[in-house]
Formats: sequence, C-alpha cells, structure tokens
Amino acid sequence: MALTPHFRTVQHGSVEYALTVALRDRILRHPLGLYFTPDQLAAEGDEFHLTAWDDNQLLACLVLKPVDAFTVKMRQVAVQENLQGQGIGKKLVAYAETFAREHLFKTMVLHARETAIPFYLSQGYESFGEPFTEVSIPHRSMRKKLD
Repeated sequence: MALTPHFRTVQHGSVEYALTVALRDRILRHPLGLYFTPDQLAAEGDEFHLTAWDDNQLLACLVLKPVDAFTVKMRQVAVQENLQGQGIGKKLVAYAETFAREHLFKTMVLHARETAIPFYLSQGYESFGEPFTEVSIPHRSMRKKLD
C-alpha cells in the first residue's frame, strides 16, 4: 500500500518535535556513536522543523536553519528505515524547497554525507568545495538556487 504523506512544520519543544529528535537520533546519530546534547537541541529553537506524516505516524523530517536573509541550510534529513527509497525523502525535500521560497530564501545549502550525494544531485543540487569530514564521516557541501 502506497503512502500519501502530508507535510507540515512542527514547533520546537512540542511532542511532535520530540518524535523528530528520536527519529534523527536513531537514523543519523546512534550509528555514529553520537547523541544530542541538551545544548544542541536548545539551539534548534530558531530553526524550522519540517515533517512528513501518514495519519499520526512520522515518516520523515528535516531541519532548515537560516544562514542569512537569502540562504537557508537544510540539515538532519531522516526517513524511517523501512520507508527509505520510496520517494518520501524526495517529496520532503521538495516541500522544504517550496517552504524556503515562501520564506524568501534564494539558495538552499547543505552538507551531504558521501552516501547521500547521488540523492541530492538527482534533486538538482550541485557540489562545491573540497570534501571534508563532519561527525566523523566524509561530506560535501552542496547548494541549489531556489528561484
């Protein structure tokens, strides 16, 4: 049965936000032996938390962090393990791009894990700069013009 996700933002500190933290922790942090600190989570208060849902089940989430008046950074993209590869991440990224445009951002930037670079290239992002290590694994800076 195909899922028809619906998308929305959730408020920092809400019950829904706690679900996004648990998903990001399980998918992105625990495999690297990392855990969120209270300070890291508190710093997310001024960021946008975008989510994909099927009824009351969280399917995927990401965080948008304003860099400046025209640039926003997409980070912490996580999709439930059993749903990866089904297009939910692609739809959530498209929703994030629309959200960013509506908030007058002109460029989306991100740090892509090496394994995720093909996904972002397929969504129209370009890599720039030299590869680097972040959270102990290889990454590339990527960007996309939103206009």
